Amino acid sequence: MTAPPGRVLTRHALTGAWLSTALPVTDLEYGPELSGPGELRGILSPRLVASNPTLADPGTTEIYVESDGQLEWGGLVWDVRAEGSEYRIEAASWSSYLQKRYDLDGEHGGRGPYVYQDRCQVIRNIWTYAQSIPDGNLGVVVDVTTSTSKVGTPEDVHHSHWYDSKSLGDQVDELVSDQGTPEYTCTTTWNSDKTGVVKRIRLGWPRLGARRKDIEFSSGVNIIEDPEEIRSGDDYAQVVIGTGAGDGSAKLRQISAVRNGRLRLEATAAFPEINGNDVLKQRVEWERAWRQTLGAVETVTIRDTPAAPFGSWQVGDDVYVRIHNSWTSYTGWCRVTGWTIQPTASGGPQAQVSLKPSAMYTYGGH
Repeated sequence: MTAPPGRVLTRHALTGAWLSTALPVTDLEYGPELSGPGELRGILSPRLVASNPTLADPGTTEIYVESDGQLEWGGLVWDVRAEGSEYRIEAASWSSYLQKRYDLDGEHGGRGPYVYQDRCQVIRNIWTYAQSIPDGNLGVVVDVTTSTSKVGTPEDVHHSHWYDSKSLGDQVDELVSDQGTPEYTCTTTWNSDKTGVVKRIRLGWPRLGARRKDIEFSSGVNIIEDPEEIRSGDDYAQVVIGTGAGDGSAKLRQISAVRNGRLRLEATAAFPEINGNDVLKQRVEWERAWRQTLGAVETVTIRDTPAAPFGSWQVGDDVYVRIHNSWTSYTGWCRVTGWTIQPTASGGPQAQVSLKPSAMYTYGGH
């Protein structure tokens, strides 16, 4: 195993003191994701950890990846464990912290409850509340993006109760989990004079990313492995019966159905957290669109080439994908929902890019 290019740094999350500015991590993999924290994995020397366990202390250590003088990823170490002669570490970016925090005061410390409130503002309130508690300030900044996607009505006020066991992270997930809701991703950069770190939640409305006509992922150009094409009749359906909140005959229900010349196949989907028919309808339509997609390619492995240089695409971008091999012939727009950079992969750096068909996504308020 060889050391990765650039360097890996660790810092104490509370004091900001640097613990290591050149942590020797091997088999490094890292990257972001759409409306999630993304992850980092790697291997440390057990002797190094044994002699200085604070270098990667789970739950209170920040870890960063720098390449060419720029921070490419940052997050919190959550898991460090010995496996034979190796010490494996796993980390996730900033939004993962909210999975370990709860609303102990109720209504996000008096910032709620919410009626027709912009979901982006509720997300900012959650972060402001979490970081206002002693020993809870990560220094994360949230975009000032606004949206027309609202939460709460006079008949169904949106609350955050102190007695609810739902984490603040789960609350954010619910605010971004439907079609027509904001999206986010976590980013990390040096500040202007490189004396500090900017930890940012990028909010996108009506979406993150853009349609990219200047780059593409293509077989024989930058795709280096034959990707798996998924064609599952078990998952396929052109009729989806979705249920929301409520019990018995009062349970919300929406059906999304199309006829397309194929044998009728039906599927059910439960969304107990949804208590509005308009939101449930959009979610069920999204579920049906996903289930109707046969032959989807969910991951491609690419090299760093001029066709799509590493760093040229962002989370949420639509990229044209051309795949041609013995089993698959696929062309179409796909949305980048995340990726993992492997800087020390055999044959040179490579990226595993997660994709979803662009047609699955629609944008707008509700």
